[in-house]
Amino acid sequence: MNEGANIVVLTDEEGNNHEFEHLDTIELNSQVYMAFVPAGIPEDSDEPAELILLKLTKDETGEEILATIDDDKELEEVYNAFMEEIYEFEEDENEEE
Repeated sequence: MNEGANIVVLTDEEGNNHEFEHLDTIELNSQVYMAFVPAGIPEDSDEPAELILLKLTKDETGEEILATIDDDKELEEVYNAFMEEIYEFEEDENEEE
């Protein structure tokens, strides 16, 4: 796990808790989206980390919740936006070296 990693616990629809590392938050088309990976995956692991994309929305009571993105077109657009952020970050990191 990364030192200083932003670890959050999310509860699924069945009430099970899962730890995730929050990677980034972006706003796209007036909607807020967050990217996560499962916590505890070693950085030197050869296994690709599963990227979990969720959107910030409100439930029936008006409380903010994170929800899955059910529309494939929306999911693809959000995925591409996050990937652009990641590539830009990596380019900036490489330029600093």
